[in-house]
Amino acid sequence: MVTKKTVKKTEKPSFGHRMKDAREKLGMSIEDLAMETGYVHENLSAVEEGRSVPPVSLVLQLSRALKMNMDEPDTEGKSPAAKNRTRGHKMRVDSYAYTVLSKPGTDKHLRSYLVNVDANTEHKGVEYHHEGEEFEYVLSGSVTVQVGDNITKLVKGESIHFNSGLRHKLSNPNPEPAELLVVIYVP
Repeated sequence: MVTKKTVKKTEKPSFGHRMKDAREKLGMSIEDLAMETGYVHENLSAVEEGRSVPPVSLVLQLSRALKMNMDEPDTEGKSPAAKNRTRGHKMRVDSYAYTVLSKPGTDKHLRSYLVNVDANTEHKGVEYHHEGEEFEYVLSGSVTVQVGDNITKLVKGESIHFNSGLRHKLSNPNPEPAELLVVIYVP
């Protein structure tokens, strides 16, 4: 019996591997990165080890803290496992999914996403914050946005613009899914 081993030399490293490499190149511990991003080191370790999918807010915080573009690179030439990780990056596994609409780059300050929020979902204990500003426009359905202690209910055609450095969260307590256009300005 002859076994054949195939190794692809063009495979790009995973998001977690790129994150760890960037952190180590800067001489940062995982605890240092936690202090820079505002995320607990257990969550950051889970992302580095590929056990967790980072939300957009964490990707933005990592880009700032690690001084590089952390948006997932193109999937062409990647193994099936790497393609799954890339899809995972685009999918928020709990209750919403997002698709990157704008081209990433370290010189780009606007990031745009199409966000789909499942019906009857609430992100208990999950709040985001990242440097810059955020604009959310409801394309269909309705959502509840909490920024700090302020709660705003938005329906189709309504929008909100806020300082994304404030803790914020998005939920959909309604019986139908919602779709939003989200634009984030990162200084």
